[in-house]
Amino acid sequence: MPKRNSNHDIIVVEVIALSGFDKALAYAVPAICQLELKIGSLVRIPLRRRSELGVVTRIGTDQVVPPGKLKMLFEVVQPYPVLPLDLMELFYWVRQYYAASSEAILETMIPAAIRKGMKPKKRRYISKGKEPTAIELVTLEKRAPKQASLLKFIRQQSKPLPRVDILKAMKLSASACDGLITKGFLHETDTEEERVAYEDNLGSQDTVVSETRPKLTDEQQVAVKALNEAISTGAFSARLLHGVTGSGKTEVYLHAIEKIVASGGGVICLVPEVALAPQTVGRVRARLEARGVHTVVWHSHLSEGERYDAWKALASGEAHVVVGARSAVFAPVQNLKLIIVDEEHEPSYKQEESPRYNGRDVAVYRAMINKSLCVLGSATPSLETIYNVERGKYAVDRILNRVDHRQLPKIHLVDMRREDLSSKGPSPISRILANKLIHRFEKKEQSILFLNRRGFSTSILCPDCGYVASCEHCSLPMTFHRTDGKLRCHLCAQERPAPLRCPKCKSSNIRKRGLGTQKIEDIVQKIMPRAKIVRMDADSMSKKNLYRKILNDFRSGKIDILIGTQMIAKGLDFPNVTLVGLVDADKSLHLEDFRAAERTFQLIVQVSGRSGRGDRAGEVVIQTHTPHAPPIQFARKSDFDGFQLEELEQRREFNYPPFRRLIRHLFRGRNPEKVNFYIEQWVRVVEKEMNDQIEIRGPAPAPIEKIRGEYRFQLWYFSSNTNRVIPKIVALREAFKMDKEVTDLMDVDPMNML
Repeated sequence: MPKRNSNHDIIVVEVIALSGFDKALAYAVPAICQLELKIGSLVRIPLRRRSELGVVTRIGTDQVVPPGKLKMLFEVVQPYPVLPLDLMELFYWVRQYYAASSEAILETMIPAAIRKGMKPKKRRYISKGKEPTAIELVTLEKRAPKQASLLKFIRQQSKPLPRVDILKAMKLSASACDGLITKGFLHETDTEEERVAYEDNLGSQDTVVSETRPKLTDEQQVAVKALNEAISTGAFSARLLHGVTGSGKTEVYLHAIEKIVASGGGVICLVPEVALAPQTVGRVRARLEARGVHTVVWHSHLSEGERYDAWKALASGEAHVVVGARSAVFAPVQNLKLIIVDEEHEPSYKQEESPRYNGRDVAVYRAMINKSLCVLGSATPSLETIYNVERGKYAVDRILNRVDHRQLPKIHLVDMRREDLSSKGPSPISRILANKLIHRFEKKEQSILFLNRRGFSTSILCPDCGYVASCEHCSLPMTFHRTDGKLRCHLCAQERPAPLRCPKCKSSNIRKRGLGTQKIEDIVQKIMPRAKIVRMDADSMSKKNLYRKILNDFRSGKIDILIGTQMIAKGLDFPNVTLVGLVDADKSLHLEDFRAAERTFQLIVQVSGRSGRGDRAGEVVIQTHTPHAPPIQFARKSDFDGFQLEELEQRREFNYPPFRRLIRHLFRGRNPEKVNFYIEQWVRVVEKEMNDQIEIRGPAPAPIEKIRGEYRFQLWYFSSNTNRVIPKIVALREAFKMDKEVTDLMDVDPMNML
């Protein structure tokens, strides 16, 4: 029972508001709310003469509240706690470690539909009521023939039917139904209906699941045994499942999930892209639905109603398994015993807006809170994870071979420097790749082309005067999109019509340079006019569930060639894909990022792994202008050990992560001189107070110096113990006076250096 405040003999609670207050506030609890109120409950409170939302963090308080000053909370918004005890502990950790505000974290952890107080969807069902007499039936047929026909239809049914469907099918008005209900001949009930994602007309096609379980390979059996032993201890552990592409890591996950749910435990399965969710959900449901185990989906593409129903199913204990993107790590799963982070190396697990958490690292910490198992799976693990394995923090299980003894695809490396010289003119599609695309199409096999750049051309320039069409608000050229003839900035979304003449010198000799997925689509369609080619990128995936339809069509053979960005680069399993082409494989290698080599290696290996996953041998064509670069050579040989040894040695030499932790501190504002002034003043403060605890590099302009009209300068802090230094930096920052036109943000363990 809630505790009473000894000073006032009333029940009080402490609440953290969702409107900018990081400090808990004390409120009295009205009698009507006392029974349903718990720690973690979402409540509505009076604050600043307004009604605001807050989360109960404590029942009872040590705060001294003056008589008559204690306000009464208004209501408990949801019947279940929005932050169960493990999520409450996770909230405090995320707030401290990522130096984020309570408001930003709570809004991330609690879906908008829950904060809005959404209620379950109810549907009205009609069933038989009392039995009419013969006289009543005759009277009804004479005076109300529509009611009579409706009554006759309902009396023939064996189960209740939705009211709206009946009236629509029989073309009747609501009054006909209401009249029969008033007379007692029909009975109406309200029934809650769950909006289950992926159970629409696409649901059965989301993935092809065999009725018979595949036989585990020897390596899979060893991995399954290791996970089962870790589960049986009932203690926290983190394990890396390092398996080559196509080695059957998902099957190992499924065995672990089955063991957990058989004992009544809960499971979170994280995937790095929304596009991977349907495939994973289909496989999990195929294993668990027959047992009566409910699996829900959790990601940003769901409607508010679907998200609410998924949350309610988990919070009430009706569902035990959730599959989703990074935010699913905060799903209110009860009795959580297993968290799986598939493709754990993916930078998409890192949120780029506040709170800037990494879903993988949060998953490990939540598993520790719950004394659960966290499985990190990847064919190309991050160097941070490998470092944790080497230090003994994580265990590792390796699967070095593909299932059914399938061979890794044969890789062809194309030096585009020579290709440009030997052909009539530079073309983004080499002759080797073009010929192999035609060959696979003629054999009725499918191909994937990867280019991590959307749009048609990356820039428009004038060779006469040197003009480049750049964004007015960002320090980047604008991208030309052929579909509507517009220039777009992919940072701030500004758009304008593409010029036909140079705006500067009025020359008509204006040129389009660079390439994007639209241009590749155009070129390949000219090479293969009979082929069905579909592009999959952020521009083409604007409609809900369109990505699911495209992937279903590709799986069923309706599409011959799929062209896309990184949303098609990982995890997808298409047995008929026998050719993968990386159009510009070294693009990521030249970014101003110490992880550039690691990202390039991972991307090439992951994209290459989409080929040859069925009975037919696969091929990969890697087009590059830097064929001798170590990441490309290691990826060509699928030599992960060789790559990580060389890359870790370089990181160790410069003392970069994972050997030290990194914090990025970014200052921004519309006046560059003012931003530069305040960041230099801030550096003096930090150097004076913390020079013996962190290494400071900078200040310097960010690689992309201007975004959305704001100039950006950055600092890097290197430390061996971020848990110790972050609170000190935050305390210094709170005391540091800065012009309101300059803002700053801290990114702990950043993944984006631009």
